[in-house]
Amino acid sequence: MKATETPILRFLQGPKQFVVPIFQRRYSWEQKQCQKLWDDVLKAGENDEIKWHFLGSIVYMEPEEEQHTVSIPRHQVIDGQQRLTTLSLLLLALSRAIKEDSDIDITPKQLVNYYLFNDGEREEFRHKQVLTKGDKDTLIYLLESKEILPQDPSPFLVKNYRFFERKVKDVDLKTLYTGLGKLMIVDIVLNREGANPQLIFESLNSTGVELTEADKIRNYVLMGQPFSFQNRLHENFWFPMEQYFGKKEYTKRLDSFMRDYLTLKTERIPTRKKIYEKFKAYLPEYMFNKPENAEQIVSEISRYGKHYVNITQKEEDPELKVCLEDIRELRAEVVYPFLLEVYDYYRRGDIEKSEVIKTLRLVESYVFRRSICELSGKFLNHTFVKILKEMSKKNIKDYIKSFNDTLLFMPFISRFPKDDEFKEALLKKDIYTAQSGRVCKYMLRKLENYGHKEPINVDDYTIEHVVPQTPTPEWRKELSEDFSEIYDKFLHTIGNLTLTAYNSEYSNSPFKEKRDMEKGFCQSHLYLNESLARAEQWNLSAILTRAKLLAEKACEIWIYPEVDDDLSIERNDNFPSSQQKLAATTSVTTAGYGTSSNSTSMADWSEWEQELGWIIIEMLEYKDPAGLMIFEPRDIQDYYPRLKEKWPNNNSISETVSKMLGSLVNRGELEKPNWGEYRLVEGELLHLHLKLRIAEKELTKNKQKSAELEDKLTELEDELTE
Repeated sequence: MKATETPILRFLQGPKQFVVPIFQRRYSWEQKQCQKLWDDVLKAGENDEIKWHFLGSIVYMEPEEEQHTVSIPRHQVIDGQQRLTTLSLLLLALSRAIKEDSDIDITPKQLVNYYLFNDGEREEFRHKQVLTKGDKDTLIYLLESKEILPQDPSPFLVKNYRFFERKVKDVDLKTLYTGLGKLMIVDIVLNREGANPQLIFESLNSTGVELTEADKIRNYVLMGQPFSFQNRLHENFWFPMEQYFGKKEYTKRLDSFMRDYLTLKTERIPTRKKIYEKFKAYLPEYMFNKPENAEQIVSEISRYGKHYVNITQKEEDPELKVCLEDIRELRAEVVYPFLLEVYDYYRRGDIEKSEVIKTLRLVESYVFRRSICELSGKFLNHTFVKILKEMSKKNIKDYIKSFNDTLLFMPFISRFPKDDEFKEALLKKDIYTAQSGRVCKYMLRKLENYGHKEPINVDDYTIEHVVPQTPTPEWRKELSEDFSEIYDKFLHTIGNLTLTAYNSEYSNSPFKEKRDMEKGFCQSHLYLNESLARAEQWNLSAILTRAKLLAEKACEIWIYPEVDDDLSIERNDNFPSSQQKLAATTSVTTAGYGTSSNSTSMADWSEWEQELGWIIIEMLEYKDPAGLMIFEPRDIQDYYPRLKEKWPNNNSISETVSKMLGSLVNRGELEKPNWGEYRLVEGELLHLHLKLRIAEKELTKNKQKSAELEDKLTELEDELTE
């Protein structure tokens, strides 16, 4: 590497050409940056005490060997293209403002031949600067004073030239030229053998317009390749992918795609600020030394990029498009790494379209059912990474069976809610205020359009509360003793909500008026209003009856995985039976785990204590393998459906859990750091069981140990950054 201080005008003189590589970002300086350059140039030109003004650095590669035979050396610009291009626009505006009587020591012809053109050269070697594909023709249009703008012109080039064109009309041109002559750069030329242009580019660009993670990846992949091969990779793979994303979407979405691509390939989730870093770890620099390797990698990225665009915005197949739009409406971006793999199988012909549709419906159902049942979605991204891992072990030839099995064997805390749990949650779930009503419209649309060949456009309708949000004396009288309970618990539930185009006409009218008025429920053509048209009165019983009817239909729409006849219910729950638990406890010893004052068996514990003990173990196994996390009774609420299923006649699960936690404190298994807080006592039976389960799990997955540890680190990083 050679670095020298050089006046920018001297730097531009002589036969040479600076080529902005195709992988570099387009010209993007805005007017505020042009104004800053203008002010700096005038300040230097007006002040005799200012000898030099430092503009920055221009970093470029020495010409490739085969170019030494060409009269004009071509240099690839690594850093400084934005300021170099802007300076060219300013010099062009100045050249056209110089008149015959101008008090300036240079003619327009000299100015352009010294600094903008290679005098005497033609065609591709005529211009001193050649920009990227998207900007090249626009700069030539400006330099050559062409009449017709190219297709898809660069807006920043045109706007910034017009800016300087206006500015030079109101300034002393000699002062301006004097200021330009004082601009100093650091001229850095990189030797092709010894320098790493990517590392230098990263360090120099830290003070410029921040690169996206995807920009860094593109540069990393292409920068070290020979010039002609760069163009080939860009033209054949990267540029078509950019075009497929679309201009605006490419800038906004490519980082997200790269994150999801890496998640798929590494089965680990990189934090948003470390996508580039993780990409380099996944594909070290030596992987790109052979052209065939580089082409294969870039080709694969381009292929998955197109999958991503289809998944997120552009799928044309009507059946797939509907499924994907439903998933997008749930804002379930965490499923995209998994869907990238599904799409790749499909596009390669490994699975049929019908299997893709079934998979998409199961994914949608899994996410939606868990949302309705208020099961934690905090680590749903990691759940789908685990699904990816499991599916990688399965038989792709029977994809749906493999996916069904994977979903059925999820740990309880990541479970796919069964029909009974889903229906029970739907009866009481406030879906109206959830996520600003978006989930409500989604659900009502799905319920209304299910099985219809002529679906309605839900945007033409508004959500109607049968019992209105604002109570009236008539409604108080009609609801009678149900009034408080409905307004406290059921106002925003599915049983009391529908769709209508006559919301303002219905207003807060009594039920029978809404039902019988012109365009009322009786005249509605919507499925959702059929049960309302038949109802004689509207009260809590009617709300629950309608909710149960809709919940049954919801189970048909948001499907549950098909259970293989060979799978038992116990196995489906992915949790051992009480008999299996008791058998396991009698064989557990404290060897290797310290000593315990208590027995190593749970045989003398009540069934409730045993069940709660195993729930605590499972919860901590997922959240805190060390087992020393402080937890509260509300942390166990995700497991209430299982307790309710085991003891269906118990109407106070929460109260019983509190009592049993107290019982486990009395047994010495739990301690209470503060009121309402609990923690396992280290070395006691539950803590030993947890450590044993963790040890067994690590032994059986010894080959994946390092990957699991990195997953845990990634979870912590995600919590810190997001």
